[in-house]
Amino acid sequence: MDFNMKKLASDAGIFFTRAVQFTEEKFGQAERTELDAHFENLLARADSTKNWTEKILRQTEVLLQPNPSARVEEFLYEKLDRKVPSRVTNGELLAQYMAEAASELGPATPYGKTLTKVAEAEKRLGAAERDFIHAASINFLTPLRNFLEGDWKTISKERRLLQNRRLDLDACKARLKKAKAAEAKATTVPDFQETRPRNYILSASASALWNDEVDKAEQELRVAQTEFDRQAEVTRLLLEGISSTHVNHLRCLHEFVEAQTTYYAQCYRHMLDLQRQLGSSQGAIFPGTFVGTTEPASPPLSSTSPATAAATMPVGPSASGLAPPGEAALRLEEVTPPASGTRKARVLYDYEAADSSELALLADELITVYSLPGMDPDWLIGERGNKKGKVPVTYLELLS
Repeated sequence: MDFNMKKLASDAGIFFTRAVQFTEEKFGQAERTELDAHFENLLARADSTKNWTEKILRQTEVLLQPNPSARVEEFLYEKLDRKVPSRVTNGELLAQYMAEAASELGPATPYGKTLTKVAEAEKRLGAAERDFIHAASINFLTPLRNFLEGDWKTISKERRLLQNRRLDLDACKARLKKAKAAEAKATTVPDFQETRPRNYILSASASALWNDEVDKAEQELRVAQTEFDRQAEVTRLLLEGISSTHVNHLRCLHEFVEAQTTYYAQCYRHMLDLQRQLGSSQGAIFPGTFVGTTEPASPPLSSTSPATAAATMPVGPSASGLAPPGEAALRLEEVTPPASGTRKARVLYDYEAADSSELALLADELITVYSLPGMDPDWLIGERGNKKGKVPVTYLELLS
């Protein structure tokens, strides 16, 4: 108990000394040991890395899980070292509702059949989203979180220790400065004509005492300087390790982009398949509208306006061309635009014509497009100047 009390008293004294030194520095009454410019730059870069890593981590979590309640639940499970329960994605939940609706409303009806097809597509989208969230969490979020909870805590601990060593060093410098000033004052030789011999003896004794105090302060300063230099080197090595952290985070960022690219590519394929399926079924239900259909009717031009047909075009060009079933292919020189229903379209990508019936396209150019009765819904007639030909809808952005 006696030893513990002594240690407690010693720690209290050190804490008080540091507090006094810190307060005097804040009020400009004490000198402060400054770190070199390179060290300050390392500190600033480390702080910036930590701040931006936290922001990126939080926003990525929002991207992967927009529901704040779900994020809090997952956070609590992680803190309790328990496995996060499997959660149904929004796409999978929507697929479940659509499938149940189709079963209750009639799976053999056109609406029920369409609900079933969309439900299957949404289920595949939900599975793709689940895989993306898992990959992003493992390859991107986990390394960022490990840095904040591991490396950064170690750096912060060593920085606090360096701050304490600096306060001890500056306190020793201040103590030595005061001791030397007192020693210089005590060693002033008194005038024997105006000073009593007794005062002279006392002055010599005080000078010897301050001499010892200066020696003691110098010894403490050397020890404090050594500890400060050692701690500064340890902290410097940790701060220089931030460069390795950047390299690791760069690799994780590439993996995140790869996972996101795979996810959106899967979504595109699933939706393209669904669009084609819906185009076939819609053509059978609503013959005469210009959608993908296996048995299209050829209504008169007045029954469906070309503008309405172009607005309902699905993406994904098919291999069929202009010719309606049972008729020869129309010759482009005989094709004339309708009196109404033509639209302007911006070309999204370059397109090389496969044959003379198609129109080559250049990205970002504007062309005039329109549709004809019985025409494949994945294609339009495009005109640019005196040239005309078939153009795929997927390469166009229809303008109003």
